[in-house]
Amino acid sequence: MRFVIVTGMSGAGKSSVLKMLEDAGFFCVDNLPIKLVKKFVKLIMQGNNEKVALGIDVRSGQSLEELDIVLRDMKNAGFPYEILFLDCSHDVLIKRYKETRRLHPLSQTGRVDKAIELERERLEFLRKKADVIIDTSHLLIRELKEQIYNIYVEDKKFMNFVVTFLSFGFKYGIPADADLVFDVRFLPNPFYIPELKYKTGMDEQVKNYVLEAETAKIFLNKLEDMLAFLIPHYISEGKNQLVICIGCTGGKHRSVTLTNEISERMAGLGYAVKTEHRDIGKD
Repeated sequence: MRFVIVTGMSGAGKSSVLKMLEDAGFFCVDNLPIKLVKKFVKLIMQGNNEKVALGIDVRSGQSLEELDIVLRDMKNAGFPYEILFLDCSHDVLIKRYKETRRLHPLSQTGRVDKAIELERERLEFLRKKADVIIDTSHLLIRELKEQIYNIYVEDKKFMNFVVTFLSFGFKYGIPADADLVFDVRFLPNPFYIPELKYKTGMDEQVKNYVLEAETAKIFLNKLEDMLAFLIPHYISEGKNQLVICIGCTGGKHRSVTLTNEISERMAGLGYAVKTEHRDIGKD
Protein backbone atom coordinates (compact mmCIF):
# COMPACT_ATOMS: atom_id res chain seq x y z
CA MET A 1 0.00 0.00 0.00
CA ARG A 2 1.14 3.56 -0.73
CA PHE A 3 0.00 6.35 1.59
CA VAL A 4 0.95 9.90 0.57
CA ILE A 5 0.37 12.96 2.74
CA VAL A 6 0.08 16.00 0.47
CA THR A 7 0.78 19.29 2.21
CA GLY A 8 2.53 22.61 1.72
CA MET A 9 1.93 26.29 1.22
CA SER A 10 -1.57 27.49 0.40
CA GLY A 11 -1.57 28.51 -3.25
CA ALA A 12 1.31 26.19 -4.17
CA GLY A 13 -0.96 23.68 -5.93
CA LYS A 14 -2.10 21.14 -3.35
CA SER A 15 -5.66 20.89 -4.70
CA SER A 16 -4.35 20.43 -8.24
CA VAL A 17 -1.96 17.69 -7.12
CA LEU A 18 -4.74 15.82 -5.29
CA LYS A 19 -6.79 15.87 -8.50
CA MET A 20 -3.78 14.55 -10.43
CA LEU A 21 -3.30 11.74 -7.93
CA GLU A 22 -7.01 10.93 -8.08
CA ASP A 23 -6.75 10.65 -11.87
CA ALA A 24 -3.78 8.33 -11.32
CA GLY A 25 -5.90 5.93 -9.24
CA PHE A 26 -5.35 7.25 -5.72
CA PHE A 27 -8.19 7.44 -3.20
CA CYS A 28 -7.94 11.08 -2.11
CA VAL A 29 -9.24 12.88 0.97
CA ASP A 30 -8.61 16.56 1.62
CA ASN A 31 -8.52 18.59 4.86
CA LEU A 32 -9.33 15.73 7.21
CA PRO A 33 -9.30 16.86 10.89
CA ILE A 34 -6.04 15.81 12.53
CA LYS A 35 -7.91 13.97 15.30
CA LEU A 36 -9.44 11.67 12.67
CA VAL A 37 -6.19 10.80 10.89
CA LYS A 38 -5.46 7.75 13.08
CA LYS A 39 -8.96 6.39 12.56
CA PHE A 40 -8.66 7.07 8.84
CA VAL A 41 -5.39 5.15 8.70
CA LYS A 42 -6.95 2.15 10.48
CA LEU A 43 -9.87 2.16 8.05
CA ILE A 44 -7.73 2.23 4.92
CA MET A 45 -5.54 -0.55 6.31
CA GLN A 46 -8.66 -2.71 6.56
CA GLY A 47 -9.89 -1.74 3.10
CA ASN A 48 -8.82 -2.57 -0.43
CA ASN A 49 -7.32 0.78 -1.39
CA GLU A 50 -3.72 0.28 -2.46
CA LYS A 51 -3.02 3.95 -3.15
CA VAL A 52 -4.25 6.67 -0.80
CA ALA A 53 -3.50 10.42 -0.65
CA LEU A 54 -4.41 12.66 2.28
CA GLY A 55 -4.39 16.44 1.96
CA ILE A 56 -3.40 18.36 5.09
CA ASP A 57 -2.69 22.07 5.35
CA VAL A 58 -2.74 25.05 7.65
CA ARG A 59 -6.57 25.06 7.70
CA SER A 60 -6.26 22.42 10.44
CA GLY A 61 -5.46 25.31 12.77
CA GLN A 62 -3.89 24.70 16.18
CA SER A 63 -4.48 20.95 15.87
CA LEU A 64 -1.83 20.93 13.15
CA GLU A 65 0.73 20.63 15.95
CA GLU A 66 -0.83 17.29 16.92
CA LEU A 67 0.09 15.91 13.51
CA ASP A 68 3.70 15.55 14.62
CA ILE A 69 2.55 13.12 17.34
CA VAL A 70 0.28 11.25 14.91
CA LEU A 71 3.12 10.81 12.42
CA ARG A 72 5.44 9.54 15.15
CA ASP A 73 2.82 7.01 16.27
CA MET A 74 2.35 5.85 12.68
CA LYS A 75 6.07 5.39 12.29
CA ASN A 76 6.34 3.44 15.56
CA ALA A 77 3.45 1.23 14.46
CA GLY A 78 5.30 0.39 11.26
CA PHE A 79 2.76 2.10 9.01
CA PRO A 80 4.59 3.46 5.94
CA TYR A 81 3.79 6.94 4.69
CA GLU A 82 5.32 9.56 2.44
CA ILE A 83 5.11 13.33 2.70
CA LEU A 84 4.88 15.47 -0.42
CA PHE A 85 5.46 19.14 0.36
CA LEU A 86 4.47 21.74 -2.23
CA ASP A 87 6.46 24.93 -1.85
CA CYS A 88 6.43 28.26 -3.67
CA SER A 89 8.31 31.54 -3.41
CA HIS A 90 6.86 34.39 -1.36
CA ASP A 91 6.48 36.77 -4.33
CA VAL A 92 4.79 34.21 -6.56
CA LEU A 93 2.31 33.27 -3.83
CA ILE A 94 1.35 36.92 -3.34
CA LYS A 95 0.88 37.30 -7.10
CA ARG A 96 -1.33 34.21 -7.27
CA TYR A 97 -3.55 35.42 -4.46
CA LYS A 98 -3.91 38.85 -6.04
CA GLU A 99 -4.81 37.33 -9.39
CA THR A 100 -7.44 34.96 -7.97
CA ARG A 101 -8.65 37.51 -5.37
CA ARG A 102 -8.97 34.71 -2.83
CA LEU A 103 -8.26 35.15 0.87
CA HIS A 104 -5.37 33.30 2.44
CA PRO A 105 -6.56 30.86 5.17
CA LEU A 106 -4.59 32.84 7.78
CA SER A 107 -5.37 36.26 6.38
CA GLN A 108 -7.84 37.72 8.86
CA THR A 109 -7.19 41.33 7.86
CA GLY A 110 -6.43 40.80 4.19
CA ARG A 111 -2.62 41.10 4.58
CA VAL A 112 -1.47 38.20 2.42
CA ASP A 113 2.26 38.70 2.96
CA LYS A 114 2.06 38.36 6.75
CA ALA A 115 -0.23 35.33 6.42
CA ILE A 116 2.27 33.59 4.14
CA GLU A 117 5.10 34.19 6.61
CA LEU A 118 3.02 32.77 9.47
CA GLU A 119 2.00 29.75 7.42
CA ARG A 120 5.60 29.00 6.48
CA GLU A 121 6.54 28.99 10.16
CA ARG A 122 3.71 26.62 11.09
CA LEU A 123 4.48 24.19 8.28
CA GLU A 124 8.25 24.13 8.70
CA PHE A 125 8.18 20.88 10.72
CA LEU A 126 6.38 19.14 7.83
CA ARG A 127 8.81 20.51 5.29
CA LYS A 128 11.70 19.04 7.28
CA LYS A 129 9.99 15.64 7.32
CA ALA A 130 9.10 15.71 3.62
CA ASP A 131 10.25 12.90 1.35
CA VAL A 132 9.61 15.02 -1.74
CA ILE A 133 9.63 18.82 -2.01
CA ILE A 134 8.36 20.36 -5.24
CA ASP A 135 8.75 24.08 -5.75
CA THR A 136 5.94 25.19 -8.07
CA SER A 137 7.09 28.81 -8.40
CA HIS A 138 8.06 28.41 -12.06
CA LEU A 139 6.25 25.20 -12.98
CA LEU A 140 3.54 25.05 -15.62
CA ILE A 141 0.61 22.82 -14.69
CA ARG A 142 1.69 20.25 -17.29
CA GLU A 143 5.22 20.20 -15.85
CA LEU A 144 3.84 19.65 -12.35
CA LYS A 145 1.60 16.87 -13.66
CA GLU A 146 4.58 15.22 -15.33
CA GLN A 147 6.58 15.29 -12.08
CA ILE A 148 3.67 13.85 -10.08
CA TYR A 149 3.17 11.09 -12.66
CA ASN A 150 6.88 10.23 -12.70
CA ILE A 151 7.07 9.98 -8.90
CA TYR A 152 3.77 8.34 -7.98
CA VAL A 153 2.92 6.33 -11.08
CA GLU A 154 6.22 5.50 -12.73
CA ASP A 155 8.06 5.35 -9.37
CA LYS A 156 11.00 7.22 -10.78
CA LYS A 157 13.59 8.67 -8.46
CA PHE A 158 12.90 12.33 -7.74
CA MET A 159 15.56 14.96 -7.31
CA ASN A 160 14.42 17.62 -4.85
CA PHE A 161 17.01 19.94 -6.38
CA VAL A 162 15.94 21.65 -9.62
CA VAL A 163 18.28 23.66 -11.83
CA THR A 164 16.68 26.18 -14.18
CA PHE A 165 18.82 27.49 -17.02
CA LEU A 166 17.39 30.76 -18.33
CA SER A 167 18.58 32.77 -21.31
CA PHE A 168 17.84 36.50 -21.40
CA GLY A 169 18.74 39.79 -23.04
CA PHE A 170 20.55 42.42 -20.97
CA LYS A 171 18.62 45.18 -22.73
CA TYR A 172 15.44 43.81 -21.11
CA GLY A 173 16.98 43.59 -17.65
CA ILE A 174 18.42 40.80 -15.51
CA PRO A 175 15.80 38.25 -14.32
CA ALA A 176 14.65 39.11 -10.80
CA ASP A 177 14.92 35.53 -9.54
CA ALA A 178 18.47 34.92 -10.82
CA ASP A 179 20.88 33.13 -8.48
CA LEU A 180 23.85 33.16 -10.86
CA VAL A 181 24.28 35.42 -13.91
CA PHE A 182 26.75 34.91 -16.75
CA ASP A 183 27.41 37.47 -19.46
CA VAL A 184 28.29 35.97 -22.88
CA ARG A 185 28.44 39.24 -24.81
CA PHE A 186 32.17 38.59 -25.28
CA LEU A 187 31.35 36.03 -27.99
CA PRO A 188 30.98 36.85 -31.72
CA ASN A 189 27.43 38.13 -32.33
CA PRO A 190 25.33 36.38 -35.05
CA PHE A 191 23.12 39.48 -35.13
CA TYR A 192 25.64 41.12 -37.48
CA ILE A 193 25.56 38.23 -39.95
CA PRO A 194 22.74 39.02 -42.42
CA GLU A 195 21.62 35.41 -42.91
CA LEU A 196 21.59 34.78 -39.13
CA LYS A 197 20.19 38.09 -37.88
CA TYR A 198 16.54 37.00 -37.84
CA LYS A 199 17.19 33.46 -36.64
CA THR A 200 17.70 32.35 -33.02
CA GLY A 201 19.91 30.03 -31.04
CA MET A 202 17.32 27.31 -31.64
CA ASP A 203 18.39 27.24 -35.31
CA GLU A 204 21.25 24.96 -36.29
CA GLN A 205 23.05 27.67 -38.30
CA VAL A 206 23.20 30.04 -35.32
CA LYS A 207 24.18 27.25 -32.96
CA ASN A 208 27.07 26.20 -35.20
CA TYR A 209 28.26 29.79 -35.63
CA VAL A 210 28.33 30.44 -31.87
CA LEU A 211 29.91 27.14 -30.90
CA GLU A 212 32.66 27.22 -33.51
CA ALA A 213 34.32 30.00 -31.52
CA GLU A 214 37.06 28.54 -29.34
CA THR A 215 36.14 30.90 -26.51
CA ALA A 216 32.60 29.45 -26.45
CA LYS A 217 33.96 25.93 -26.02
CA ILE A 218 36.32 27.01 -23.24
CA PHE A 219 33.54 28.92 -21.49
CA LEU A 220 31.19 25.91 -21.56
CA ASN A 221 33.85 23.59 -20.15
CA LYS A 222 34.73 25.98 -17.34
CA LEU A 223 31.07 26.66 -16.54
CA GLU A 224 30.32 22.95 -16.41
CA ASP A 225 33.24 22.37 -14.03
CA MET A 226 32.18 25.24 -11.79
CA LEU A 227 28.54 24.13 -11.59
CA ALA A 228 29.54 20.52 -10.90
CA PHE A 229 31.48 21.91 -7.93
CA LEU A 230 28.87 24.42 -6.72
CA ILE A 231 25.61 22.45 -6.93
CA PRO A 232 26.45 19.79 -4.30
CA HIS A 233 27.34 22.61 -1.89
CA TYR A 234 24.04 24.39 -2.57
CA ILE A 235 22.22 21.10 -1.90
CA SER A 236 24.08 20.55 1.38
CA GLU A 237 22.99 24.03 2.49
CA GLY A 238 19.35 23.10 1.99
CA LYS A 239 18.68 24.95 -1.26
CA ASN A 240 16.12 23.14 -3.46
CA GLN A 241 16.40 25.17 -6.65
CA LEU A 242 18.94 27.22 -8.54
CA VAL A 243 18.20 29.69 -11.34
CA ILE A 244 21.22 30.14 -13.61
CA CYS A 245 20.87 32.96 -16.11
CA ILE A 246 22.95 33.39 -19.26
CA GLY A 247 22.61 36.72 -21.02
CA CYS A 248 23.60 38.36 -24.26
CA THR A 249 22.43 41.65 -25.73
CA GLY A 250 18.98 40.69 -27.03
CA GLY A 251 18.54 37.18 -25.61
CA LYS A 252 18.08 35.54 -29.02
CA HIS A 253 21.37 34.11 -30.28
CA ARG A 254 24.40 33.56 -28.04
CA SER A 255 22.59 33.18 -24.72
CA VAL A 256 20.03 30.77 -26.18
CA THR A 257 22.72 28.60 -27.75
CA LEU A 258 24.84 28.37 -24.61
CA THR A 259 21.85 27.88 -22.33
CA ASN A 260 20.76 24.87 -24.38
CA GLU A 261 24.28 23.45 -24.41
CA ILE A 262 24.99 23.74 -20.68
CA SER A 263 21.55 22.42 -19.72
CA GLU A 264 22.16 19.30 -21.82
CA ARG A 265 25.48 18.75 -20.10
CA MET A 266 24.09 19.21 -16.59
CA ALA A 267 21.11 16.95 -17.27
CA GLY A 268 23.64 14.18 -17.78
CA LEU A 269 24.76 14.59 -14.15
CA GLY A 270 21.39 13.43 -12.81
CA TYR A 271 19.87 16.74 -11.69
CA ALA A 272 16.34 17.82 -12.52
CA VAL A 273 16.94 20.42 -15.23
CA LYS A 274 14.63 23.00 -16.81
CA THR A 275 15.48 25.23 -19.78
CA GLU A 276 13.75 28.53 -20.51
CA HIS A 277 14.37 31.37 -22.99
CA ARG A 278 12.80 34.55 -21.61
CA ASP A 279 13.43 37.00 -24.43
CA ILE A 280 13.71 34.81 -27.51
CA GLY A 281 10.43 36.07 -28.95
CA LYS A 282 11.02 39.78 -28.36
CA ASP A 283 12.01 42.31 -31.01
